[in-house]
Amino acid sequence: MADMKRLAKETAIYGMSSIVGRFLNWGLSPFYTYVLGTPADFGMVGELYAWTAILLVLLTYGMETGFFRYANKSDVQPQVAYTSIMSILLLTSSLFVLILSLFLPSIAGFLGYAEHKEFVWMMGAIVALDAFTALPFAWLRFEKRPLKFAYLKLGMIFVNIFFNLFFLWICPKIYSQNPQWIDWFYRPDFGVGYVFVANGLSSVAVLLALLPQIIQKVWKIDFRLIKSVLHYSIPLMWLGLAGIMNQSLDKVLLKHLYGSAEAGMHQLGIYTACFKIGVVMMMFTQAFRYAYEPFVFSKQKEVDHTKTYAQAMHFYVIFSVFVFLGVMYYLDLLQYLIRADYREGLIIVPVVLLCYIFQGITFNLSFWYKLTDRTQWGAYISILGLVVTVLGNLIFVPMYGYIASAWTSFLCFLGMMLVSWWLGRTYYPIPYNLILLGRYVLVGALLYMAGMWMPIDSVVLRMLYRSFLLLLFLLYVWRREFPDLKWKRSTGSVHL
Repeated sequence: MADMKRLAKETAIYGMSSIVGRFLNWGLSPFYTYVLGTPADFGMVGELYAWTAILLVLLTYGMETGFFRYANKSDVQPQVAYTSIMSILLLTSSLFVLILSLFLPSIAGFLGYAEHKEFVWMMGAIVALDAFTALPFAWLRFEKRPLKFAYLKLGMIFVNIFFNLFFLWICPKIYSQNPQWIDWFYRPDFGVGYVFVANGLSSVAVLLALLPQIIQKVWKIDFRLIKSVLHYSIPLMWLGLAGIMNQSLDKVLLKHLYGSAEAGMHQLGIYTACFKIGVVMMMFTQAFRYAYEPFVFSKQKEVDHTKTYAQAMHFYVIFSVFVFLGVMYYLDLLQYLIRADYREGLIIVPVVLLCYIFQGITFNLSFWYKLTDRTQWGAYISILGLVVTVLGNLIFVPMYGYIASAWTSFLCFLGMMLVSWWLGRTYYPIPYNLILLGRYVLVGALLYMAGMWMPIDSVVLRMLYRSFLLLLFLLYVWRREFPDLKWKRSTGSVHL
């Protein structure tokens, strides 16, 4: 239980930074819907950031996990692993920016942004900076310094938000009254481009903040170690690529699969805005991953480590069910976070939440091949998921639109989860209590139906009823997980 407390503490710290950061970034979404005008404008942001997410996986190519794996080996110095891997990331990120700069007109034309080449270049520069700084952030996690990790992540987000407000809200107001004050740097027709300017400035700011983790190290490069890490990490890249493509490929393809690019961009804007509602589940999954990955590798030498892994999965599933119910129960209120002409896409929210749950479980299950150095299996599973994603989008999006994209992601992550679990039973058995986990899922499903299918016209009464059901779930978890924990009324304290 002490291990679970430590994991919960670090997850909470990572989670708070992730939750606050994601919430603040999410706050930019309704802001964009007003200052950028039409859903098509917001769709442009969604598409380019989808490319950013895909490229970030390619440019980090699994080296974060590779670092945790080799930094925890008894015959490897963590400092040497860190500087060796950071050197190769610096090289590949620099080469990427160089190639992008040389072939920018062709690349921008291929992406459909021939008239906005500067948008594409800024996107590429942001990805390169973020890929390089991924390892200094991993070093903070390795040193178990979640507070500094959180401060830097939040600082980066605050810088991004400040410059978004500055360029997209403050500058237009100043320009309308006194253009001579800012016309030396501000272009009112640049529009969406300032979204990427703001992001680029925040990436530069975090690079400067991470300099102590970069330059205050004795740089030693072990080329044999790099070769081993690459052999271990490249298959993980395919796993990460499949995962991010299930979240991002639909946004890249959508405008091409509709009858016209204009209609596709309009629908993409709606899809992107409604997808943001599911960010709560993604925040929890990401926070858990930040804490759990170094935790797993550090515990592998202990005798009862598989029981610890099973326990972590157990609590992950419980909390995922709780988050799912919470988001769906209060969707009547959450819908007002996006403008009315975007709300037709809210039908995808439960599907998106389930996708994130499956993704988190798959991440938990993936350690059977990471700990046994069989990372090629991660590639095989990823390729299977990628085939489902591509075929599902190509076949069904022209008929059913973005709803087909959401359900394709659902099937992909469900399939990857089941395959990974089945293979893990043979190569690295972990004693998951599937019966108890199934009970929690069943209780969650019954409460979901009871909360969503009960016809209550009054919003206030509906929220009170659903809040009561959510409390019932918490009480059920309490009774099942802590049967010996009692409340002492006289002192108001909890004791065993």
